[in-house]
Amino acid sequence: MIKTIDVKSGDNAELYKYLSSAITPRPIAFVSTINKNGSKNLSPFSFFNVFSVNPPILIFAPVRRIRNNTSKDTLENVKQINECVISIVTENIDQQVSLSSCDYDADINEFEKAGFTELKSDLIKPSRIKESPINFECKVNKIIDLGTEGGSGSLVLCEVLKMHINKSILNEFNDIDPFKLNVVSRLGANWYGKTTKDSLYEIAKPISKKGMGFDNLPSHIRNSKILTGNELAILASREVPPKKSKINNNLSIDEKHLKAKKYLSEGKYEKAWQILI
Repeated sequence: MIKTIDVKSGDNAELYKYLSSAITPRPIAFVSTINKNGSKNLSPFSFFNVFSVNPPILIFAPVRRIRNNTSKDTLENVKQINECVISIVTENIDQQVSLSSCDYDADINEFEKAGFTELKSDLIKPSRIKESPINFECKVNKIIDLGTEGGSGSLVLCEVLKMHINKSILNEFNDIDPFKLNVVSRLGANWYGKTTKDSLYEIAKPISKKGMGFDNLPSHIRNSKILTGNELAILASREVPPKKSKINNNLSIDEKHLKAKKYLSEGKYEKAWQILI
């Protein structure tokens, strides 16, 4: 059974519910802004990502409130002062970030309401957030309004001028360690995702080589009733099949595939290949 939603005739609140629950997990931009009167604002946005490296561009999108078609203070602020700080949300501060998302009046300082510590930025007026391990000082290059009705978003194109990274989240290679960062992601409804050892895994990207593809797998492997599409993709990521070793076995094809499946689950890709060929 398929549930089909006609977005043109559907309810905006329902559409938001399904979109925000389907496009997950999403990173969260914790945005610090200031208006022309000097009032400071903090607010999280999960319609957010990085879209360019040269120049370094981050984009977040405040969405007009569906209930009364009003815009967020953050959007009004960046239209007045074309600057913002974008910080990363971690599990250590997620409840404080959630508190800051309340619809406080424009003159209320969410740094004080949510218990965050201001740090003076080097190049721009909005403050950095001490409790976040990564802060991006940004100038707002452009704002693109996508509509005028409740639920419509505005793309805020932010060029990163300076990054601030707490060294405590770096590993021995000076790279950001995802487990030390402990970033939080947004799902639908009241659900969030967090970084744990059992929820993260690596996939080697075949950028510098061309995998042989499914079509070049031996037919008895390609047509396996035991190996999944993902498992076949691991095998097909090799440029060519490996040379067969002198391992002798009298296993049936199904037994070989079951054993290969176990090897693949353990990351022993060469052994999986050898048992199959």
